[in-house]
Amino acid sequence: MALLKAENLSLGYDNQSIVTNLSFEVNIGDYLCIVGENGSGKTTLMKTILGLQKPYSGSIVFGDGLTKKDIGYLPQQTLVQRDFPAAVREIVISGCQAKCGMRPFYNKAEKELAAQNMEKMGITHLKDRCYRELSGGQQQRVLLARALCATGKILLLDEPVAGLDPKVTAEMYSLIEGLNKEGISIIMISHDVSVALKYASHILHIGDTLFFGTKDEYLESNSGRNFLGEGV
Repeated sequence: MALLKAENLSLGYDNQSIVTNLSFEVNIGDYLCIVGENGSGKTTLMKTILGLQKPYSGSIVFGDGLTKKDIGYLPQQTLVQRDFPAAVREIVISGCQAKCGMRPFYNKAEKELAAQNMEKMGITHLKDRCYRELSGGQQQRVLLARALCATGKILLLDEPVAGLDPKVTAEMYSLIEGLNKEGISIIMISHDVSVALKYASHILHIGDTLFFGTKDEYLESNSGRNFLGEGV
């Protein structure tokens, strides 16, 4: 069974439908990039997967024991979030909150998991630094470590390199690729189609036309050719 399967979704907000009859699935180890024009419903889809917004119709079904609480999410940051006055280690371990249930504290295993993910993201030396004092790239590593504390199966990433310089962008994509190779499924919104075509195993195109399939199938499709400027 697929890790996540969307069936005939209709999405929108303010009583206005923006996407209809959307179906796709994500299996263990997939790297799905979601592309399309601005305002086409990409972020709305992310919120629906996370249970923050209900679809107008259709359903999202989870498999392999996955629940909404097991999804790691890295959203687009706002200016207010970038100025958050908390220590790095506090932000990272907050990704374990869903595991705590009614417990008002983190246990030893959760503290070790946070430490492991800070090490994995190369930010252990920053653990006592205030988040607001970090560079944009360092902040994204902190948020990725936080997302990893929530999941060992699937990450949802909404424009994870927005505002980063080319060097830091390349480093971030390399980190994400490494996580995918370790077996974590990736669902990533990206405005950079060249990046999607470099890293993705599958493409979900949302817009005037809908497409879901492998990267190679997308390149051969009308949706892909038109979006890449190769259409007639």
